[in-house]
Amino acid sequence: MQPWDSHEVSQLNELKIDLDAISVIAHYHANSDIIMDEQMPIYGGYAGGLEETAIIDVASHINAFVMSGASWHLDGPVHIRWGSTNTRETLAVAGWTCAAISNHTDFLSGNQYYPCAGPCTEMCFLELAAQAITDSASGREILSGVAAAKGVVENKTTGMEARMMGEVARAAAGVDIAEINKILGKLVPMYEKNYATAPAGKTFQECYDVKTITPTDEHVKVYEGAKKKLEQLGLVF
Repeated sequence: MQPWDSHEVSQLNELKIDLDAISVIAHYHANSDIIMDEQMPIYGGYAGGLEETAIIDVASHINAFVMSGASWHLDGPVHIRWGSTNTRETLAVAGWTCAAISNHTDFLSGNQYYPCAGPCTEMCFLELAAQAITDSASGREILSGVAAAKGVVENKTTGMEARMMGEVARAAAGVDIAEINKILGKLVPMYEKNYATAPAGKTFQECYDVKTITPTDEHVKVYEGAKKKLEQLGLVF
């Protein structure tokens, strides 16, 4: 690893740490490493509901810098039932938390992306778009994604998801919060009824030319179709 690479250490749910992590933190500091402290508060778990999980999330950010001496914190509120960061509830937690951190501290905050649907599906693009809009509008500095299919299936991550994440975040930057909420109010219902039956999508090898590392025509078509729907909702690319 290079001196400018981030070195990860993870908190435990919720607001806990173990001796192994403390040893890792000490090692990082001894080497003057850039430290990325990661924690994914669980909505519906030990923390409780929306307000409680948001409080835990803010505290996790503070904990990252006070306890770990982190350079930046990697967030990622996740739904206990769906294993996704793109649900209505986890978007609210992430948005409220980042707005509070951005307005009252100089902490650097990132967020992780775990859509339910797999690559080369419209649902995957719409899910991650909702989170990118939320992150950009709430002042998030770093977007870390995208782990499609909840990040638990081999070869189900491609560059097209990250491309959508970046393009949407740029399009949402600077848009009035009232307009952001209108867009999200239309976008989230487009996919939230399909969590249990989310399309598996395709593997990297199926939706990319592995020799040239370029997306297939089908993948590009799905991408453009999802982008068109976002434009119809009011997002300007």
